[in-house]
Amino acid sequence: MAGLTLLFGLILASFCACSSNAADTAQILRYDNDNLDSDGYAFSFETSDGISREERATLKNPGTPEEAIAVQGSVNWVGPDGVHYKLNYLADENGFQAQGEHLPQVEH
Repeated sequence: MAGLTLLFGLILASFCACSSNAADTAQILRYDNDNLDSDGYAFSFETSDGISREERATLKNPGTPEEAIAVQGSVNWVGPDGVHYKLNYLADENGFQAQGEHLPQVEH
């Protein structure tokens, strides 16, 4: 679980690096963190510079050879262009799947 949290933290950090100087003075407006022991976790936060994120992880098929963690969440931010962006994601045994209006659409 820690590896996925680190990965998403790095993704968020890259969004923050693109922001204006507002990120230098951003204040945490809200932070919630629920450790669900070995069954998963949930957290969310919001900052004064328009960034918000929520994420929930659950353990699927515990104790079986198909045991896997599923992480679902979203992140919102205001880009340097002033546009509000939202990225929804799911990471599970099928890989990382991201959705957002700003992402290129892949046709199947």
